Amino acid sequence: MKRSEINRILREGREFCRRMGFHLPPFADWTPEDWQQRGHECDEIRDNMLGWDVTDFGLGNFAEKGLLVFTIRNGNARLPQYVKPYAEKLLIVRPHQVTPFHFHYAKMEDIINRGGGDLMMQVYNSTEDYRLADTPVEVHLDGRCSVVPAGTVLRLTPGESITLPTYMYHQFWAEGDTVLGGEVSAVNDDNVDNHFLGKVGRFPEIEEDEPPLHLLCTEYPPAPD
Repeated sequence: MKRSEINRILREGREFCRRMGFHLPPFADWTPEDWQQRGHECDEIRDNMLGWDVTDFGLGNFAEKGLLVFTIRNGNARLPQYVKPYAEKLLIVRPHQVTPFHFHYAKMEDIINRGGGDLMMQVYNSTEDYRLADTPVEVHLDGRCSVVPAGTVLRLTPGESITLPTYMYHQFWAEGDTVLGGEVSAVNDDNVDNHFLGKVGRFPEIEEDEPPLHLLCTEYPPAPD
């Protein structure tokens, strides 16, 4: 992805949050210059990959397959100083912009439609060899349990949520308008815990055609000595 495209996506995302009345933590506004001055007091942000996360899944078409994420809080299973056993993310999902089929090995999560359009969620169980199973899927929507056929597309209107256990394939997109999505989960580790059905990349390769507006969660410099 070009840095200019990432900057535009971040500007649009911040404006959407303001329009929806969702307030991000102060570090959402920090510039690359700010980060050069941030010491070890900010190690939790660095180590646990809090902050902005833009991905086109390595497919080169963010409008069709992409996602804008802001990780608000997170623990870290690999670093014992971080005892927080949960994570929270903001997901900004555009109309007909697909986050491709994937599941998580370790992370159970709730995906919440916090406002905007409808969030469409398609679900499958996984087979033992990580293909899409044709078995019925048990789904939990806001504490209500039901069983649906494999490949069912669920419509989550604003305020509704779904619980996604480990090894449940899911893909999602918005309809009608951009969705302000939320994710509440166990500790998140995007480096090792995602299994995508197709060949995709989780973090983009960036072409630097202009200076960054904000650093992504993979780009923080180490604390100055």
